Amino acid sequence: MRAKEQPALENLSQDMVAATTRPVTKSDRRVTGRPMTTTTEKPKLHPLLKLVLDIGPLVLFVVANARFGIFAATGSFMVAVVAALLVSYAMTRQWPIMPVVTAIVVLVFGGLTLALHDETFIKLKPTIIYALLGGTLLGGYVFDKSFLAIVLDSVFHLTEEGWRKLTLRWALFFFALAVLNEAIWRTQSTDFWVNFKLYGFVPLTFVFAALQYPLLTRHAAEPEPAAAEE
Repeated sequence: MRAKEQPALENLSQDMVAATTRPVTKSDRRVTGRPMTTTTEKPKLHPLLKLVLDIGPLVLFVVANARFGIFAATGSFMVAVVAALLVSYAMTRQWPIMPVVTAIVVLVFGGLTLALHDETFIKLKPTIIYALLGGTLLGGYVFDKSFLAIVLDSVFHLTEEGWRKLTLRWALFFFALAVLNEAIWRTQSTDFWVNFKLYGFVPLTFVFAALQYPLLTRHAAEPEPAAAEE
């Protein structure tokens, strides 16, 4: 009976949330095919709320641009991004990495847009963010660091080869989005670019993510058998 309560110890180092929880004790463990976190596991946003916080500021940006123009839309976008970040912190008591980076870039380039009355800066914002994402993931790929696993917050459990392939794919995808953003804002109208941010980039991202499902299933990490207790 005691042997059934003992998990595979060698899997413990693969749990991405271990840094934010206390060490797992024997009384905390159950046979689940992978290590369990303790009752102090960090809270997570409801998927629907997370979607609203991610997409909401962009929807407001599109609506405000249609009614009041790009500069009013930029100001409302800045406020909405900060508000979404604060709501996320209030719900989880943690600062999510990518939303924080995004908020900083939005505030800097949005502030320049309003201060200089030049919409070029807000149009460069997606290029900067996508290039940062692609560069970070590509750097992790080169140096064998699973930054994507941290960003995804242990949603998936993949083999090392699986993480490397997924990391490279997302890095190249983000670089492609950066190039696409540059092509659109430099050749199309401001209204077209604003609408494409919502009706172009978002669907493209969802479709690309869905296309990774075969890779996720093919390289899913197999749970190791429970180790017998000494």
